[in-house]
Amino acid sequence: MKTEQLLIELEQLVEQAGYTIRKEKGTFRGDSCVMEGEKLVVLNKKKPEQQQVGLLARVLQDKPLRDIYIKPAVRKHLEELWDRFERFKDSEIEELDIDLD
Repeated sequence: MKTEQLLIELEQLVEQAGYTIRKEKGTFRGDSCVMEGEKLVVLNKKKPEQQQVGLLARVLQDKPLRDIYIKPAVRKHLEELWDRFERFKDSEIEELDIDLD
């Protein structure tokens, strides 16, 4: 699955998990938060798609997803990323070499 398509799929999953996604430009990494009771994920449009995928995967990592259908190819990528996050727990997401194609 191409990175662009995976990004779209993960954005949909994050929204189904109850988050609003905002894409902004700036000098920030991006993250999730709760602001005025609204669950929010802010993505930096200037960051590579692979880093945006990593951020969305990290947001989904600890969320209950059993009631949300996840396509098998997307689930496979998520599980690989989650495994990588566990192995490199002390590393920043941007430092991980995420090859999705």
